Amino acid sequence: MIVVLAGGVGAARFLQGVVQVVPQEEITVIANTGDDREFYGLYVSPDVDIVMYTLAGLVNEAQGWGILDDTYHTMQQLTSYGHEDWFALGDRDLATHIHRTQFLHQGKTLSEITDDLRTRLGLHLRILPMSDQPVQTHIQTPVGLLHFEEYFAKRHCSDPVQGVQFIGADTAKPAPGVLDAIKQAEAILIAPSNPIVSIGSILAVHGIHDALHEASGMVVAVSPLVGGAPIKGPADKLMSGLHMEVSAVGVARHYRDFLDVMVIDQQDSHLLSAIEDLGIPAIATDTIMRDAPTKAALARTVLEAAGLDRFKQSVAQ
Repeated sequence: MIVVLAGGVGAARFLQGVVQVVPQEEITVIANTGDDREFYGLYVSPDVDIVMYTLAGLVNEAQGWGILDDTYHTMQQLTSYGHEDWFALGDRDLATHIHRTQFLHQGKTLSEITDDLRTRLGLHLRILPMSDQPVQTHIQTPVGLLHFEEYFAKRHCSDPVQGVQFIGADTAKPAPGVLDAIKQAEAILIAPSNPIVSIGSILAVHGIHDALHEASGMVVAVSPLVGGAPIKGPADKLMSGLHMEVSAVGVARHYRDFLDVMVIDQQDSHLLSAIEDLGIPAIATDTIMRDAPTKAALARTVLEAAGLDRFKQSVAQ
């Protein structure tokens, strides 16, 4: 079994490569739920949905989230009633959130509902929320403590970052199956997601960091930074605000407690020795996922770095 720690868009695109190489039945995704919150009375799980929509072939690839060709009649009507529209939810997308919220009200767990959704979307890999208890990522800024989605989607990362808090992480438990998956995995792959607020929120849940440190399978991370900047998202602003080196070296140092191999982009090959000076073997390759072949090639490189040569050929699609 292969475990992938996943945030949103970057992780979903990385997983598009992984599923070309590894049978879905052998993949377990541990997904960030630190961005989750209610909008319009509905429970929204942004990163879980991005992963599901992407792998199900539904996602709006241009923006990386939402459903392709969705309409926004409900949002337009809500706006006419005076509601804010900074977190736009399409009409088909709303069906997912209504379904999730309804089952939460009936006493189902987030894990149970996520499993139901991925099955209904025709996916055969497991998708586990990091926890069934609420963990909310907040950004400390000069204007106060902001939920990550407010910082990111509403305020467009315009506020200086003074700190990050994972509210609820101290009491949250890993979702059922999370620790067992890490323990039993042949390899644990850390997707090229934001190390602070996507992977960081997963690591904040009690027991997950230690499980990675003790894992028998190799832990391999892909840097989300290329040339000192993220392909997408505010990783650079968050790392800078936390006084971290904004580079693949900074990412490697963030994961060094449990990391076995770091995969960085070929543009950053001059950083290989600095990462290896941390005691972490490093590989430089093309990490920019332009299309299906480059995604599959990256997945093969990462799996090979984890010592798994049996995935050199693509699986039948």
